[in-house]
Amino acid sequence: MSFKDPERVLIYMKKIKYYYNTHTLRYEKLVTPLRVKLLRLFGFLSALLVSSAIIIYLYNRFFPKPAEIEANRRYELLKENYTEINTKVKSLQEQMAALEKRDNEVYRSIFDANPLPDSARAKLIEQKKELDKVGKMDDNTLENDIAKQLNNIMARVTYQFQSYDAIAKLIKNQDVKLASIPAIQPVSNKQLNRIASGFGMRIDPVYGTPKMHKGLDFTASQGTPIYATGNGTIKSSGFSESGYGNHVIINHGYGYETLYGHMVRIKARVGQKVKRGEVIGWVGSTGKSTGPHCHYEVHINGQEVDPVYFFYNDLNAEQYDRLLKIASTGSAKSFD
Repeated sequence: MSFKDPERVLIYMKKIKYYYNTHTLRYEKLVTPLRVKLLRLFGFLSALLVSSAIIIYLYNRFFPKPAEIEANRRYELLKENYTEINTKVKSLQEQMAALEKRDNEVYRSIFDANPLPDSARAKLIEQKKELDKVGKMDDNTLENDIAKQLNNIMARVTYQFQSYDAIAKLIKNQDVKLASIPAIQPVSNKQLNRIASGFGMRIDPVYGTPKMHKGLDFTASQGTPIYATGNGTIKSSGFSESGYGNHVIINHGYGYETLYGHMVRIKARVGQKVKRGEVIGWVGSTGKSTGPHCHYEVHINGQEVDPVYFFYNDLNAEQYDRLLKIASTGSAKSFD
């Protein structure tokens, strides 16, 4: 290489670095190892990648693409619509709950119909904090959740209409039911002086011990007509070894039955249809009895109840109140 050109020598010398070696006390040329060169290259590339990632993130964060802007706009609009629809859905659910409660506690109780169990109705959607949940939903999830709630309400509405149809039938058949429920006294008792023993604990006239008296005893002369207290079908007719003597049991339907005991003679026969006020037999003293009377019982779903509450058809309010007092203060000893 020629060193005649001083400018070229200067440029060439600038590319060479020297360092002072204390051991040799001489200036020696500095040589960078390959390992150091590779590390420097790796550091440069890493810094370049990190810087690029930061720049891309900042660009996307502060300069979103048109498609993303549109998607975010639609999502915010969907959230607003969801909030509005969800408010309406909750209002409908509250209205349905009120209708279901009124159906069970008012309408069905009027007609002695059993309340509809919750399992029969469409199950309620679990109560959630909807607004907190919205932020975690995508479009499909929001649509599916709204559809699920609306389907739930539609199912409940449909079932509620079916319940109201059933109630309408109950109303339609109410005349038949009212004619069947016991509602008059089994013997003529206009003077309200025939009840000798009421419902409850009484002294047994034969054994002299306290015993539950499951009906009312109406005193009357032998041969006095006994009337069916409601429409129904004769379930039992004949002599009973259990102490009722000649007796009749009428099945009135709707869970009601009535029993008439100690007859001298029976007119009604098993399977016969009878109407309220129709004669079914005559007062006597057969079976375990200490004198002519009609022992009268009312059963609801197999359970004996006080018959005094079933005379509302042939008594006014004053007479009914008087009869209640007579039944509660009657003789402590029954006739059977």
